[in-house]
Amino acid sequence: MKKLQVGKTYSTRSACDHDCIISVMIEKRTAKTVSVTVRGEKKTFRIGVCDDAEFIKPWGYYSMAPVVTAND
Repeated sequence: MKKLQVGKTYSTRSACDHDCIISVMIEKRTAKTVSVTVRGEKKTFRIGVCDDAEFIKPWGYYSMAPVVTAND
């Protein structure tokens, strides 16, 4: 399984605007959570697993929310 790694930056594009790129840098992690800075705020997110890779949703859980995976 691919895991989110500390110190690495992950990016994805918005589903609504292809020019909008969402980037997060993993600052700290535990077995179930990661801490990142999003829009200037430090936040902690629970890690999910899909298709044998970890993911987080840095802008929240809604239908068109961007998903940052360890594959990105």
